[in-house]
Amino acid sequence: MPNLVLPAPELPTVPTVDGGDFPVRRVYCIGRNFAAHAIEMGHDPNREAPFFFQKNPNNLDPSGQFPYPSHSQDVHHEVELLIALKSGGTHIAVEDALSHVWGYAVALDMTRRDLQGEAKKAGRPWEIGKAFERSGPVGPLHPVSKIGHPSHGRITLKVNGDLRQEGDLVQMIWKVPEMISYLSEYFELQAGDIILGGTPAGVGPVQRGETMEATIDGLGTLVVTVV
Repeated sequence: MPNLVLPAPELPTVPTVDGGDFPVRRVYCIGRNFAAHAIEMGHDPNREAPFFFQKNPNNLDPSGQFPYPSHSQDVHHEVELLIALKSGGTHIAVEDALSHVWGYAVALDMTRRDLQGEAKKAGRPWEIGKAFERSGPVGPLHPVSKIGHPSHGRITLKVNGDLRQEGDLVQMIWKVPEMISYLSEYFELQAGDIILGGTPAGVGPVQRGETMEATIDGLGTLVVTVV
């Protein structure tokens, strides 16, 4: 056992539908993985090499509340498919990639869009806009043993009952096996790693007091209140 000079931080976890807790090691997020969202963000929707950024494991939050963050006046919702890995490695073949998946969930990639925009203009990293506290609301994980691998299905986000985002998982430019394989060329993936699979068009701002409802067919609805 290591001789720790401080108490060890609490292990970040995501709840599962069976009542257990999934330990989180890393969180990888793919950018612009739906063509319509790429267009609305001012980019070419043609299939380009994927790119990823990271959130911190303890940014994931199953509480059902999203505290409006400081130093921002433009915080956006982004509904996404969460992929949780039970194993990993390097140079994973596309045809073998799904064997490493433990399960799936609904998640939100909350974004301080104004701070992200400032970072982009300055050529700086995005963490200040993406990896802030409780910026990743999540629903419970559904194991592959029960739901299989969702390759299609409606994905939506409502704010106070009004539909803001709508798409289908089949519209993802880079599919789940491809994301896993690509990441494994640059990182050694391991059990506990999380991938957020990108968001459809319709991202937009939220305000304190509003309620977000994020839904993916087969994975239920994640309800989150902005506080």
